[in-house]
Amino acid sequence: MEDRSKAASQAASEHAVERARILELRRAIERHNQLYYVEDSPEIGDAEYDTLMRELRTLEEKHPDLADPASPTQRVSGQPKTGFRTVQHQVPLLSLDNAFSAEELRAFDGRVRRGLGLGTTDASRGSSCPVRPASPAPYVVELKIDGLTVALTYRDGLLTEAATRGDGLTGEDITANIRTVRSIPLRINNRVRLLSVRGEVYMPKEEFAALNREREEAGQPLFANPRNAAAGSLRQLDPKITAGRPLKAFFYDILVAESDELTIPGTQSQRLEFLAGLGLPVNRDFRVCANIEEVIDTCDYWIDQRHRLSYDIDGLVVKLQSIAAREELGYTAKAPRANIAFKFPAVQEETQVLDIEVNVGRTGAVTPLAILRPVVVAGSTISRVALHNEDYIKEKGLRIGDWVMIHKAGDVIPEVVKVLTEKRTGMERIYAMPRSCPVCDQPVFRVEGEAVIRCVNESCPARLRERLIHFASRDAMDIDGLGPANVNQLVDAQLIEDPSDLYHITVEDLLKLDRFALKSAQNLVAAIQKSKQAGLDKVIYALGIRHVGKGAARVLAQHFRSLERLQQASAEELQTVPEVGAIMAESINSYFGQEQNQRLIDQLAAVGVNMELPDTDRRSSDGGSLPLDGKTLVITGTLTGFSRSEAEEAVRRAGGKASGSVSKRTDYVVAGTEAGSKLDKANELGIRVLNEAEFVQLLQNKGSVE
Repeated sequence: MEDRSKAASQAASEHAVERARILELRRAIERHNQLYYVEDSPEIGDAEYDTLMRELRTLEEKHPDLADPASPTQRVSGQPKTGFRTVQHQVPLLSLDNAFSAEELRAFDGRVRRGLGLGTTDASRGSSCPVRPASPAPYVVELKIDGLTVALTYRDGLLTEAATRGDGLTGEDITANIRTVRSIPLRINNRVRLLSVRGEVYMPKEEFAALNREREEAGQPLFANPRNAAAGSLRQLDPKITAGRPLKAFFYDILVAESDELTIPGTQSQRLEFLAGLGLPVNRDFRVCANIEEVIDTCDYWIDQRHRLSYDIDGLVVKLQSIAAREELGYTAKAPRANIAFKFPAVQEETQVLDIEVNVGRTGAVTPLAILRPVVVAGSTISRVALHNEDYIKEKGLRIGDWVMIHKAGDVIPEVVKVLTEKRTGMERIYAMPRSCPVCDQPVFRVEGEAVIRCVNESCPARLRERLIHFASRDAMDIDGLGPANVNQLVDAQLIEDPSDLYHITVEDLLKLDRFALKSAQNLVAAIQKSKQAGLDKVIYALGIRHVGKGAARVLAQHFRSLERLQQASAEELQTVPEVGAIMAESINSYFGQEQNQRLIDQLAAVGVNMELPDTDRRSSDGGSLPLDGKTLVITGTLTGFSRSEAEEAVRRAGGKASGSVSKRTDYVVAGTEAGSKLDKANELGIRVLNEAEFVQLLQNKGSVE
């Protein structure tokens, strides 16, 4: 009896210790999620983060009684749904009236002032008739994110429901999918008994472009723009698919709030700060304006500057600062009287289709390209635009010689908006896709259910060129100096038949080619040899497996830790990885099941390409901490001794984080010549700015600089 009692006591003690560890791990991981996904200032590397997640999963599996739906391990859970249930919103999600000019903004200001009994300005009415003093800061101007509107509900601090806007009164329950968006906290301050917030889920421009490139290569339909991509990603019945999409969110409105301990602020700018304080992502590019003329100046500024943002906006939202004044003004049947959306003028240009050519990609996809009369759109010169496939050309009714209207989808990808048939002269020509590959003259085919035509020849020079360009790209093996022109020379000289042949190229081989001198040949050979240590995630991405982008490659590397283990994984095992769905799992199995791909991997291993994840211990060779352990640096401008990628790699090798944006958590900004807005932001935040010499000193002096 005594032994049994002692064992029970020991088990209870162990349970208490492990419960405390589980709570500690959950807090730590959520903090790191906030730093990484919201503030862009991570404090630990991916491997260290994965170690924490593995420990938490192990402990939670051991103690199912300690399950918590807000645990970071529950970002993806459950089985795919057969449909979405309907959710009734607690507060109607109204739309906004629109303004398209400064005059319409001034008219809006006049209506607001009259509704509040304030004096109207000369601009809005023609004279000034004050009734009571105007607010010193009546408006807040926010960026209008072009994404999918969602409403989230937290009860006692726990995320319990998420819904799309729908018709404004009812929406679709997308709670399981929203939980996969890592910038959205699963738990907030529980002193807020009930909180319902409105926000926008979006996809950044760069990730949108990468996703469409992957879908085009895979023969899948393309998303029209980032908003379409975000909406399509959130409305997946399988949350694992959503988890694999690069979604982010901003929140900007409190719909319902109940708290006995916290005071809900009475102005819009304070409410934004309140939401940020709860851990919700808030867009910081808002401005408090004292009058409508400042609002107009802000709108004019963003018309010119919106293209520099990493995400798409389609206008600005002007809101009355005072919440009480908003309620006083009330609502029309569909919109609040105190808010209005200023919509940007469309950036579209006319040009002519001079010809249509085709490009053969690394998977054999034969993609038509319209060759355009060069035209400037949204700040860049466009001379060609992808036409995607044969069906797309037919749907547009496009002919060679047509005049067309083009724009940039998501301010990134040039796209034909419409054909200007009224400008036809009768000289236009109907285009037909080739029935054989324009490069190797082998047959092309179209798989049933796909829109893409593909070259069947695995040895097609065009396919080899594209595979090599992808293999050497920055996100893959990062072989500096091996761009398209040099790849073409190597293929034309028949020096390479697959990527593994790169590692057998000598300086003497290169000197026989045009444009190579001794130094450039030596540099390229050195860069090729250096790429052997690029890392497992880069190797996986470099292989060019369909549906596997750089994000998925990173997740697969961290999960399996060696290419051999990844090759051996079944489709079922692959789908246990949160970001991997059935289609990606099937594609990975199919790739490794092909003899030529197995041969390539064996050849890469034979030349010494590292195919295992390195030791995660962040220690230097002498046993001490790495010089920049825990430090976040931003590189801006042009350095003389480093390329941008080399400087960022030096930061990572020294244990630091190379971030792309400046925040209050940035430790140093390294500024070269022609440094721009990042340097301004560093000075504004009081962050120490280093020149190149000080950067080198920082690397050499174990994290300190005089």
